[in-house]
Amino acid sequence: MASTLYNLDILRLAASLVPSDRLENADGVAEVRAPLCGSRIQAEVAFTPDQKISALALRASACALGQASAAILRANAVGTDVATIAQIRAQIAEMLNANAQPPQIWPDLALLAPAKDYASRHAAILLPYDALLAAAEKMKLAG
Repeated sequence: MASTLYNLDILRLAASLVPSDRLENADGVAEVRAPLCGSRIQAEVAFTPDQKISALALRASACALGQASAAILRANAVGTDVATIAQIRAQIAEMLNANAQPPQIWPDLALLAPAKDYASRHAAILLPYDALLAAAEKMKLAG
């Protein structure tokens, strides 16, 4: 694969994830898996009373791109609501599948743009967002 795909910035982000990242009092918990590549993300999320993310823990068993995507989400999600996370996920999918511009909300997302040419990596990149959204949905079902 091209060196731009697994560059130093991607590897640095991937290495920044904490393997034992957990929340003591999560409002929602989910694990999702990408069948094509086998990547797995576990998400634990807590919300403020006004439904903004107050804490997020992500554990990844994924390629460096999936881990980097999770690290970007983990670093930026607090203070964001679920609808915004869903919009960002849609923008990332558009960037990967339709050559759209990277979402402007978090500049590090542009580092994932070279993966557009590697369809087998798309699911791993989107997986952290899917896990967070699934955890939020489970919280709604439980509440």
